[in-house]
Order: sequence, then C-alpha cells, then structure tokens
Amino acid sequence: MAIALPRSIAGFGLAAPALPLARAVRQNRLMPPAADREWILAEAQALGFDLCGIAPAEAFAELAHAGEWLARGYAGQMHYLHDERRADPGRVLPGAQSIIVCALNYNTALPLSTEAAADSAARGEARGWISRYSWGDDYHAVLGEKLDRLLAALASRFGDTFAARAYVDTGPVAERVAAFRAGLGWLAKNTCLINEHLGSWLFLGVIVTSLALADSSTGSTPAPDLCGNCRLCLDACPTGALVEPYVMDARRCISYLTIELRDAIPEEFRSAIGWQVFGCDICQDVCPWNRNAPATPVAAFAPRPNFFVPALDWLLSLTENDFREIFRASSVRRTKWRGLIRNACVAAGNSAATSGASAELLRERLRHIAASADALLAEHAQWALTQFPPLPLRAASE
Repeated sequence: MAIALPRSIAGFGLAAPALPLARAVRQNRLMPPAADREWILAEAQALGFDLCGIAPAEAFAELAHAGEWLARGYAGQMHYLHDERRADPGRVLPGAQSIIVCALNYNTALPLSTEAAADSAARGEARGWISRYSWGDDYHAVLGEKLDRLLAALASRFGDTFAARAYVDTGPVAERVAAFRAGLGWLAKNTCLINEHLGSWLFLGVIVTSLALADSSTGSTPAPDLCGNCRLCLDACPTGALVEPYVMDARRCISYLTIELRDAIPEEFRSAIGWQVFGCDICQDVCPWNRNAPATPVAAFAPRPNFFVPALDWLLSLTENDFREIFRASSVRRTKWRGLIRNACVAAGNSAATSGASAELLRERLRHIAASADALLAEHAQWALTQFPPLPLRAASE
C-alpha cells in the first residue's frame, strides 16, 4: 500500500494472515551466521530482488513515539495501525531472531505525475492519475511469489529447524523500519524509505524468522539520513499532509483520501487533490534522489491499458462489473468501485477549467451519477458539476 507514514511508525502495512513455514521456532545449526547471510543475499539477488538485507528481530526504538502519533488521530480510519505487535517482531513470531528484508524497484521510464499533469492540461484533456505503484500487476502477488520461492530455498537449506512468516504489506510488521535496520536506505522527511542508488520507488517484503542470521558481526549498518536541508517534499504536498519533517498526518494525505477513506472526501481537500484518482506520487516526484532512479525491467510493473493517465470520462462510465474485470489482480482494487468513482468525480470537477472538448461529456457522466441512489457518489458528482463554468443562456427563440 502506498500510504506514506511518519518515521515514528514508518512501514505499517495492511492487516492480513501470515504464512508460517515450519514448526520449530529456533535454529540449531553449526554453520556460521555470516555464511548463511551471504547465501541468503545471493538467493534473493538470483530471484530478481534489487535489494536484500537482514536485521535483528528486536523491538524497534524508532516506534517509541507511535502511541503519540496515534493519539493525535493521524492514522484516520486505518485502525490496523493500532496493532501493538508492529513495534516488536518477536510478538509476530515467537522465537524470532532475524528479519530478511527484500526490495523490488517498480519505477518506469514514463513521465512523473507533475510532468504528465501539465501536458494533459495543455492538451485540454480531462485525465486522472493512478499512482505509479499501481500501473501494473498487484505488487502483493509479484513480491509474494518471489518471497515464497525464497522461503522454499530456505527450507531446502535449513530443513525443518526453523520457523518463518512472510509479509508483503499484509501483516503487523513495520517493513520500512525493518528495511532501515537492514541497511537498505534511510527513513526520509516524506516518510518513505530512500535508497541512495535506487531512490524511493521500492516495494518491500519481509520474512520474519527464527534463524540466527544477524548479530554484531554480521548485522547491517543503518544508512545515514541524506535528506539534509531539503524540504521539497513538504513544500510540494498540496494538502499539507507532511506537518513537519518525518511526520505525516495521514488524514490529509491524498493517498489516504483516495484509497483508505471510505466516507466523503472533506471539501477542504477536494480542490487540492487535483487529478489524483488513486494514490499520489508528488512527494516522491519532487525528491532529488528519484531524479536518476533506474527503471525496472520487471514486465509485471509496466502499465496496463488505460492505467497511465486514464481519461476521466472513461473512469466515470465504469460499472461495478467493469471495475472488477479491469482491475482484477491490480492493487487499485483496494479503493473499490465506489471509491474510484468518488475520486473520479472530484478529479472531473478539478478538470472543469481545462477539460476542453470533453467538458460536455464529463457533465453528462456527472449528471448521471448525481442522479444515482448512492448518496455519497451523488454528492461528489454534484460538487464536481458546481466547478464547471455556467452554460451560456440560449435565446428564447431557440
């Protein structure tokens, strides 16, 4: 999931069942941890992961202030973030000693949202933006398949002498903190994990295991914070979600508003949302560490038809059956049909001034939704219609 969270709780993901591998909970091997560690890193590379590191499965000091963040209400409706197990991997898997953290680059060579928005407006096209991470196949499945293969390799090497649970944004594990502890990058001012060479366009998957792989001699050194005095991400956020460096009020985040929020989008944020219909990339688009980020060779992350800058009139015409078919095996499913139509209404209202020849078609779609029995969708469509300039009065003889 793409919600960017404050450094104090960075990495919190979506709640879902874990995947146990073996019965035993402790490793009992004579092979040095360093040799096992190097073997695991090589296996992860062979499976196509761009980064892999190993961190000790110990309580995360970085989460010491998570309670304060939650008490401020910054989590909004994301109640799964209140799971206290996130602060200590040992509470996820009894006997856990190590966390294997793998990362996969999902960047593509296509324009950033900030560039594509200007181009669409100049062309007079009414289009929406789906966050870069959701253009291709569902990352949960792509990373999950690779983690399953790594688990199988671990089973071949260690037999049934260990236990493990794998997560791809699906359980009570603070993946970004684990990645920081494993040396994969630093926790940045926009709350994303940034790698010096790959930037922040990274999916993370973890394996919590009872294998003793990380100790004082083999553990990774956390990456230094290279944000420096830069505050481009804070200044660029349209809704002011980054209330201070390293701290996000998720209730103001466009990713939260367009994906996690199930209720009406507060009017105070609708204009600021712009053309975003699923997620937001702005704080990553402006990050200097992403300027030279390499594109992924993974074909599964290439954009599906209509996923890159989709036409708003097309989105507004989708039925629930259309949504299920088109977004099958896509992370866009998270917002559900109702949420996507709600978001497209807001984007259409924000496109009113630059919608050109498609303005009347957008009006037609919005009028249809405004007349629906769904009060939430009708209200958002009515709001969008009020953003269009008044139609010219016709002469009485016409």
